[in-house]
Amino acid sequence: MHREEIHHAPRTGDALPVMADYDEARATFTWEAARAELDGLPGGAGLNMAHEAVDRHAASSRRDKVALRCLRRDGTRTDVTYGELAEASSRFANTLDDLGVGVGDRVFVLMPRSPELFAVALGTLKHRSVLCPLFSAFGPEPIRQRLELGSGTALVTTPFLVRHKVAPIRDRLPGLAHVLVARGEGEAVRDLPEGTLDLAALTAGAAPTYEIGPTDPEDMALLHFTSGTTGTPKGAVHVHGAVVSHRATGRMALDLHPDDVFWCTADPGWVTGISYGVVAPLVLGVTSVVDEAEFDAERWYGILESEGVTVWYTSPTALRMLMRAGPEVARAHDLSRLRFVASVGEPLNPEVVVWGQEVLGVPVHDNWWQTETGGIMIANYACMDIRPGSMGRPLPGIEATVLLRDDDGAVVIGGDGTAVEAPPGTEGELALRPGWPSMFRGYLGEDERYRACFAGVWYLSGDLVRRDGDGYFWFVGRGDDVIKSAGHLIGPFEVESTLLEHPAVAEAGVIGVPDPVAGEVVEAAVTLRSGFEPSDELRLDLLGFARRRLGAAVAPRTITFDAHLPHTGSGKIMRRVLKARALGLPEGDTSTLEPSS
Repeated sequence: MHREEIHHAPRTGDALPVMADYDEARATFTWEAARAELDGLPGGAGLNMAHEAVDRHAASSRRDKVALRCLRRDGTRTDVTYGELAEASSRFANTLDDLGVGVGDRVFVLMPRSPELFAVALGTLKHRSVLCPLFSAFGPEPIRQRLELGSGTALVTTPFLVRHKVAPIRDRLPGLAHVLVARGEGEAVRDLPEGTLDLAALTAGAAPTYEIGPTDPEDMALLHFTSGTTGTPKGAVHVHGAVVSHRATGRMALDLHPDDVFWCTADPGWVTGISYGVVAPLVLGVTSVVDEAEFDAERWYGILESEGVTVWYTSPTALRMLMRAGPEVARAHDLSRLRFVASVGEPLNPEVVVWGQEVLGVPVHDNWWQTETGGIMIANYACMDIRPGSMGRPLPGIEATVLLRDDDGAVVIGGDGTAVEAPPGTEGELALRPGWPSMFRGYLGEDERYRACFAGVWYLSGDLVRRDGDGYFWFVGRGDDVIKSAGHLIGPFEVESTLLEHPAVAEAGVIGVPDPVAGEVVEAAVTLRSGFEPSDELRLDLLGFARRRLGAAVAPRTITFDAHLPHTGSGKIMRRVLKARALGLPEGDTSTLEPSS
């Protein structure tokens, strides 16, 4: 056994792993067989994500099984059965019909975790419109930009969010025909902002049944926006056929069994919150915990205990925050039902894996995937020993490799015209062979940007990794400047562009710097325009400006003033040099650096 391995032995009474033998599963698995595990629409009318997630259960003996255990901030709880969820989502699909929203139109969702979110998401998919999730912590500008890029027809949100984040940008979105508002407890219709529609009133008058139209597995179902280092956010297109991956990976990577109580803490504005917070657990017929409150160590441990959570999927940032709270908080709760813990969103520290074994009673299983992959690609499994710090090994049905990169960061192409694979232990770019069902089908309206993601037969992830001799992958770092903060991807260009809108800012360079809890936090260096002088007052003004526009999750945590930002000869800000300066590290090769004037 590898000296760092942790053996995951099932506790007495635990269910045996869904995937009992990794090597055998890789040898026998096919995506065709995985597709056959799903029902498909009645009469051979195709494959619809919402039908697989809820309607087929509602038409079976699982109709009265609890699909969602929804916990409000005040501690009250609402259970929603599969039958009730089928009816609620059908009401929303009929509401879209009544509003004249068309098949293929984009329906954006800006909502916290709630029963209404699930009804809206599944109803949109039933209707064959395109579900476009938005992160509720975004500020007005990122929301406007994504609605504009995605040609949003309808937006579903809450009274608070519509007042503070949508109202300031509504007049700049002429194509946004409908804003539907889900009222919270105690909020009256008269409290709704002008120009919005009351979601509850609309759906109450809609029929509780809906016949899903023919759905080709290649029909667009989801549009997830992800950040890039340059240019605007990218809209990654996913199709209804992705549900095949959601089901298969939920079983193999998260070890979900039919009787599990599952809790995915991811925000529904991100791909994890949809793929594994909404779709996968429902397709597999499990009961999901849905907590609308934000992180609180005592509350979270209480939920694990009171709801009898058996499988838990959360972020490294949340786990590090629990570590910081101390083991005593965990030990005050009975976590004996917790069978499997997995984590994603950023690199998982080895010490967190070990902490899980010591404090939670089970180790934490890291896994890796991206918005573009649509589902988990590499994981540590219930049937395998864990090597703390490793992302794990590729799922059955997934072929992954490491490609060599040259000094300029480009993939090395051999004499035969194919990308050169790196030998074990050598750092390179993680690449995947296309063909799995949840692979993105393009970036909306950006074909060239999509083509740049491939080298021959390989999809290029942009992540730098190494692979050991046993096939375990180890994360090294991002191959670009995208910032991973608390599991969220933040494009520096988006932050820089917003800072440049401030009248005092002439230039801005944005980087991610290490943080013990969030992984990375955003830091900006700005050059001021003539007539402005550095001051603490101006720094606070810039920080406030960025927070109002971008939201606290995206805006810089700190801002420094720098009259001489490092540039290449072509004028591009060298974020690599900025980061080295911020961390007090050698600046490396500066031969392309433009001389300071």
